[in-house]
Amino acid sequence: MTTPQEELLPGTRRALLHRIAVAQSDGRAPSLVAAVVRDGRAVWHGARTSVDGHAPDENVQYRIGSITKTFTAVLVLRLRDEGALDLEDPVEKYLPGTGAGELTIAQLLAHTGGLAAETPGPWWERTPGSLRPELADVLGDQPAPHPAGRRHHYSNPGYALLGALVEELRGASWEDVLRREVLEPLGLDRTGVHPQAPAAGGWAVHPWADVMQPEPLEDYGRMAPAGQLWSTTGDLAKFAAFLVRGDDRVLSAETLREMRTPTAPTQAVELADGLTYGLGMQVQHRDGRLLVGHSGSVPGFLAALFIGVEDDVAAVVLANCTSGFFVSQVATDLVRIVAEAEPRIPEPWRPLREADRFALELAGPWYWGTSPTALRVTADGLVSLGPLSGGGRRSRFRPNGDGTWTGLEGYYAGEVLRAVRRPDGTVDHLDLGSFVFTRQPYDEGAAVPGGVDPEGWRGIG
Repeated sequence: MTTPQEELLPGTRRALLHRIAVAQSDGRAPSLVAAVVRDGRAVWHGARTSVDGHAPDENVQYRIGSITKTFTAVLVLRLRDEGALDLEDPVEKYLPGTGAGELTIAQLLAHTGGLAAETPGPWWERTPGSLRPELADVLGDQPAPHPAGRRHHYSNPGYALLGALVEELRGASWEDVLRREVLEPLGLDRTGVHPQAPAAGGWAVHPWADVMQPEPLEDYGRMAPAGQLWSTTGDLAKFAAFLVRGDDRVLSAETLREMRTPTAPTQAVELADGLTYGLGMQVQHRDGRLLVGHSGSVPGFLAALFIGVEDDVAAVVLANCTSGFFVSQVATDLVRIVAEAEPRIPEPWRPLREADRFALELAGPWYWGTSPTALRVTADGLVSLGPLSGGGRRSRFRPNGDGTWTGLEGYYAGEVLRAVRRPDGTVDHLDLGSFVFTRQPYDEGAAVPGGVDPEGWRGIG
């Protein structure tokens, strides 16, 4: 049984409070509220506000903007896991006549379908959804300014299509499906399409004066799956824990790993910023740390949820102002503060319950050409293959049940590892996507492609 870590240390809590205090002051936010999740549970909550004696708590709702897209993506992946659709299916298969052509569901999830960033007509985030009653009104006459699959181009209308896809296949509204399949199972009682008191009001702060005015509150209609939701730091802390660990009532941990795996072609400016996109989740590298999650921005509100998966630390930040995207930096800073001040305590090492005799036979050093490589059998039932030292190609492999293994990441993702045996049953070499790994460098007794020089290893002379 794992002993839970203690609450955050006083010095860590003060550093977190200092970071959000600076953010609220410098960002001139009427209010800012934040939470930190570690080991799957909320361990810290903080708030700063311009109203004396009225700091918001973890139950006050804020609009979360495009974090809504991650919720919508969860619904789509549920349909995929049930076999109701394939991610490579064209959207037209389920929503004929939309003008989306042969764009695939996966391309919509990853923003690689080439669709426009926004809807035609007036700014959809500040006008009623009744102005765009049909998908044709969301997409317009020329919905795709870019070729499909060639680049990452963030598209809000793309997620309106995904919401319509959910409605078509479930036979119910996106809102009802979301509540039934995600919100209720995860206990997200304070998350929904419309605000329920207590809820923060959205404000625009003047860029050159310390004054502000309220932002309009609109129902986005067809665009709701792209940015409609309201939530709290309490609910989003639970959602962050789910995005790491999964919940078999909603989505498996394996599918969530797929969602946070980069899939989108990255442009030079995004590459410089360390940004890319998975299936409904943003992926970024900051301070040597891999972070996944999503940011959100609609008039009057800013939101960010980011997870340091390796550190098992997540942060949620919500603010009620229209002032840019500073909350994303705050969220990633909160993750960094906790991860650096209180590094994750690893789980105790435990041996395998039952060893795979075929895997054990292959454990140890191998050589790809002259490069020393190690195959290890790990306690999670996988095998890993990678260089003995330094950088290079490495991956974990899952067993297929027939004496072969399939790569899970990196260069070897999806590639099959198998042992090639001699007539007497002994292992000649490992084959990995045509690469040959032998027990000795260019083993003269193994079937090395191109053969081995009959004179063997020798000096110069």
